[in-house]
Amino acid sequence: MTSKRTKEPWMAADAFGRSLPNGLGLNLLVKDVEASVGFASHVLGAKAVYHDEDFAYMTIEAIGAAWQLHADHTYDSHRLSGLVRSVQGRGMGAEFRLYGLDPDAAEGRAREWGYQILEGSIDKPHGLRECYIFDPDWYIWVPSKALPEAG
Repeated sequence: MTSKRTKEPWMAADAFGRSLPNGLGLNLLVKDVEASVGFASHVLGAKAVYHDEDFAYMTIEAIGAAWQLHADHTYDSHRLSGLVRSVQGRGMGAEFRLYGLDPDAAEGRAREWGYQILEGSIDKPHGLRECYIFDPDWYIWVPSKALPEAG
């Protein structure tokens, strides 16, 4: 692993690994951690529990979401490195759904900050209002809220 970190990490890597809860975990490889933290903070309302040039741990406590960001350079010696660098739209085919996050508000913030919208906020037949937003690495984020029951 190649590190560009310029500050002390918030905790030892092994302690962080042991602290993660059971269940699904997302680790996104990104070109620029700072740009991805900016997107998640501004558009999704996420909090960077910790971030530096190599890594970030993001949360949205209100909906119980958490994920990690790792800079490409931290995977220099990993087999995934060559595959990831050759792909422009890294998240194609995957949707990161944030249930309970207001899609209209997220879409508004995304437009304000100049992020690409695949589909604006719309009521869907499956009972959700949602929108599709690209982050800087072309991962798709889908904030959504349940629609009220039809009367």
